[in-house]
Amino acid sequence: MLRALKTHWILLLCLLFVAANLLLTAHEQYWLALLPVALIIGWAAIASVDKLLLFVVFATPLSINLEQLELGGIGISLPTEPLMVGMMLLFLLKLALERNVLSAAVLRHPVSVIVVMQLIWMAVCIIPSEMPVVSIKYLLARLWFVSTMYFIATRLFDDPRNMHRFFWSFVIALGGVIVYTLVHHAQYRFEQDPAHWVMTPFFKDHTSYGAVIAMVLPFLVSGVSMPGYSRSRRGAVVFLLLLFTAGLVFSYTRAAWVSLAGAGAVFLVMRLRIPLWVVGTLLLTGGGIYLAEQDRILIALERNRDESSDDLAKHVSSISNISSDASNLERINRWHSALRMFQERPVFGWGPGTYMFQYAPFQASEDRTIISTNFGLQGNAHSEYLGPLAEQGLFGMLLMVALVVTVTIRAMLLFRRMPPGADRHLMTAAFLGLFTYFIHGALNNFLDTDKASVPFWGFTAMVVLLDIKYAARRSDNAAPPVH
Repeated sequence: MLRALKTHWILLLCLLFVAANLLLTAHEQYWLALLPVALIIGWAAIASVDKLLLFVVFATPLSINLEQLELGGIGISLPTEPLMVGMMLLFLLKLALERNVLSAAVLRHPVSVIVVMQLIWMAVCIIPSEMPVVSIKYLLARLWFVSTMYFIATRLFDDPRNMHRFFWSFVIALGGVIVYTLVHHAQYRFEQDPAHWVMTPFFKDHTSYGAVIAMVLPFLVSGVSMPGYSRSRRGAVVFLLLLFTAGLVFSYTRAAWVSLAGAGAVFLVMRLRIPLWVVGTLLLTGGGIYLAEQDRILIALERNRDESSDDLAKHVSSISNISSDASNLERINRWHSALRMFQERPVFGWGPGTYMFQYAPFQASEDRTIISTNFGLQGNAHSEYLGPLAEQGLFGMLLMVALVVTVTIRAMLLFRRMPPGADRHLMTAAFLGLFTYFIHGALNNFLDTDKASVPFWGFTAMVVLLDIKYAARRSDNAAPPVH
């Protein structure tokens, strides 16, 4: 009997599982059916983390937030965030038990230092937070995004082929969402109002949808001339480039259009090798002119009466309408509210993730619009810079600015010392994708969602790894392994 059990134990376990599952199903309990999936995921997390991470990247554009399905207000995306939580726990456990889990070069890199400081400061700001539970949830979400798509991804990108796989996994899935959205939108003749919601349930609204498309468009542009790509793959890139361009245009997301224009300008600076001091001087001069002529500029902007519409020309012109465009005026309302919140709590802020629950009393009557609410139930600060200012105080905002400035400077210097080839194409695509979000982040904030966080932190990891790789080559003509 014992010998039979030892020989056929797998078969017996399977039979027990089937019997138990049938019994539970008969009583309308279906949770046990998820056990095989959980076991496969657990095995993958231990035996093949790279494939599991790439699966999460692929699943991100297709993930669905339970909050949108009105399932008790649970703000978690399936299947991506539970998988990232599991990977984060395994990563932290391995970090506690083993040495050299992460490269010392990665940990010492200025970008990594800033990322860790952001996490530490968020934890500090939980103590005086107005809503500690909300702040803890916000920190945990940031932690699983950073752990998986930044720190674990640096191990994944030891093999440069995985950088290509990361891009392609995300692009293919997002391409499917764009096809779905365009087909859905065509039923409404591509009008502007339906563009706000035709991408549901995959994206909450058109702004996040447009922002994410803009982030990956530089890769598709770069892919047209990517060294090593076959003719058929380049043909696929051209098709996807046209598809993504159509998706961006019909998203009616003005901030995404502006962000791509800004990324194009940065690429020209990189390509023409314009010194950074010249760029800095121009920015300071432009800022000085704005401060000196602020009143005249505002008067000129207030004369613009073009509002969001189906006419793409008027829609572009409405970007600068701060007199009658409700979307622009509400954004200004949120920014002013964030500044007033900062003035009341300048050091620690109101707590990570608490802006949307606390900003309502800080709305001034002259800032309120037809889409403002008394209870502040319409979202966040619409800024990756003013949001942390209100929630984490001045130091929180400065850390975000430091991250943007550090990544930008390191990437632009890296571009100059990298030899032509696939790596430079990848770095350029990753950095320009990030830069679209750096600009977009002045007008919206989506880093609390998997849709934006996965490419944001993944692209950041690529820039860091290539910065380390080519810094080493420059110093000793041989690239030692990063890990």
